[in-house]
Amino acid sequence: MNFYSSLITQCAHTKSLTTLRAVHAHVISSGFSYCLLGHKLIDGYIKCGSVAEARKLFDEMPERHIVTWNSMISAHVSHGKSKQAVELYGNMLVEGVLPDAYTFSAIFKAFSELGLVRYGRRAHGLAVVLGLEVLDVFVASALVDMYAKFDRMRDAHLVFDRVLEKDVVLFTALIAGYAQQGLDGEALEVFREMVDRRVKPNEYTLASTLASCGNLVDSINGKLIHGFIVKSGLESFVASQTSLLTMYSRCNMVEDSVKVFNQLAYASHVTWTSFVVGLVQNGREEVAVSVFREMIRCSVSPNPFTLSSILQACSSLAMLEVGEQIHAITTKLGMEGNKYAGAALINLYGKCGNVDKARSVFDVLTELDLVSVNSMIYAYAQNGFGYEALQLFKRIKKLGLAPNGVTFISILLACNNAGLVEEGCQLFAFMKNNHNIELTREHFTCMIDLLGRSKRFEEAAMLIKEVTNPDVVLWRTLLNACRIHGEIEMAEKIMRKVLQLAPGDGGTHILLTNLYASAGKWNQVIEMKTTIRDLKLKKSPAMSWVDVDRGVHTFMAGDMSHPRAHEIFDMLHELIEKVKTLGYSPDTRFVLQDLHEEKKMSSLYYHSEKLAIAFALWKTCGRTTAIRIFKNLRVCGDCHSWIKFVTLLTGRDIIARDSKRFHHFKGGLCSCKDYW
Repeated sequence: MNFYSSLITQCAHTKSLTTLRAVHAHVISSGFSYCLLGHKLIDGYIKCGSVAEARKLFDEMPERHIVTWNSMISAHVSHGKSKQAVELYGNMLVEGVLPDAYTFSAIFKAFSELGLVRYGRRAHGLAVVLGLEVLDVFVASALVDMYAKFDRMRDAHLVFDRVLEKDVVLFTALIAGYAQQGLDGEALEVFREMVDRRVKPNEYTLASTLASCGNLVDSINGKLIHGFIVKSGLESFVASQTSLLTMYSRCNMVEDSVKVFNQLAYASHVTWTSFVVGLVQNGREEVAVSVFREMIRCSVSPNPFTLSSILQACSSLAMLEVGEQIHAITTKLGMEGNKYAGAALINLYGKCGNVDKARSVFDVLTELDLVSVNSMIYAYAQNGFGYEALQLFKRIKKLGLAPNGVTFISILLACNNAGLVEEGCQLFAFMKNNHNIELTREHFTCMIDLLGRSKRFEEAAMLIKEVTNPDVVLWRTLLNACRIHGEIEMAEKIMRKVLQLAPGDGGTHILLTNLYASAGKWNQVIEMKTTIRDLKLKKSPAMSWVDVDRGVHTFMAGDMSHPRAHEIFDMLHELIEKVKTLGYSPDTRFVLQDLHEEKKMSSLYYHSEKLAIAFALWKTCGRTTAIRIFKNLRVCGDCHSWIKFVTLLTGRDIIARDSKRFHHFKGGLCSCKDYW
């Protein structure tokens, strides 16, 4: 028997399932009883990864020891078969076998994973009867973990309090439970108690505590724990590294995060991902892209979360070319169909104005979830594809999904950008009548913008009154619509409302100043500018930028600072003269200064978007690819008209993203149909 026992041990150690099966067959043919070698064989099958064969042998055994029951229950839990583990536990009790500490530690985990609160409490009662709850810290830790996952932190703390000899595992279970439930202050209190009792924390304790420090933006305690990690020699552990990086990024201490990362002797893919995510969350997108490149050079394979984060950085920077390279990496790693990476790719292409590419990514997703669908609807919305957005919205129910608040914001924005007023009104009415949908200020803002831009000012004003405590954003949205349509009288009424809520609101003063200027009311313009100066308000200068041959070039109105300014202005003058022959006529209504007519025309010629396009056409002469420009403010109406003529003249498509949306110019037309 010792011979067979040694063979089984060797098979388990080397995970040789085929050899173990042969040994098993030989044991049967030799007439050995399962009572002698049954547990050893079951343990061997479990260690070789064949829980099914272990279970088959277990069911054939006439007598089963508590150790064998524990092995089977634990194996099923660790292999994600908690339901079968609970069934085994029930059979064990029926057969009169009393559970021990190892049984409870495994079965409590199964109950928590299945959400079986009643069963968990019943097993807890049995543990109390058997005297294991207070005396065995192993069982108490499993109980605390179970109650935490049931979101019953009061019960978890009661169990914790009854244990006399508390160890690091028990403290860690309670701290992690509070952290996971968002009770970060309580987690730190338990950690302080742990320190007071001189119980030495491990890397998992510190990881949970650092997570709570990050959530509370508590950099003081975070730094103290960092010091403890260094003194304890735990810096090399992945959990410590990841938690430190996450804590510093959540506390907006990016430089400290960089120091931690640079001091690492080895960084796992989890650590790289935490670092990249932290940089993106803190607006350091360009640094994140550099770090990601270094990660690839170090042959560290990114996971879907890394890819989704770095693609988010590319979206924010509108770095289409870099995004396409990351898309290629995603495809190479076989993750293009992953819902996280897929949603990020859809978002990237949507924000870079390539809706067709966004849709092609959407169509190959292996698992459609609401995030992916929302990303696609938003991509359509940004680019003015209102009907396509509505078609996808109608498919949501067929996909077995329920639209949420983000879905409705995206579809209302799609109606807004495409001028689908009635469709937007119908959707909003549906939302108001559906008690399962919570209307937010964002929904009202979209609807007010839609009504205002279609000159339905009274309806928009009535809608604002439906909002409890309407804020500045709602009124300013309607004010912007008044500016677009030159509605001075209503704009003045709205301004009085806004200034009651926020007397020093700069955006409102600037909007009304522009409205007066476009209407030629220069006395009012002077008054408004005096007020703006007295309030020390600053207006953001209009800027446009274009990415050509991996270089970003930024322009302001009349900008002569570019090293190739001479060539740019020559190209611009040539374009202006040629498009005039096609019917372009400068629209001086968009000059917001009191100038002579000739100077107004000259002023229009040197707007930032015109300079960016002239540079791109000069730099890419002879190419046929689309030109992509970006502007921080709304595209000027005269520039909008001029760009249409330029596409007709040059045969080049121009894609322009302003503060509101994308405009796709092609063959003398714009995708917005002059509604924006």
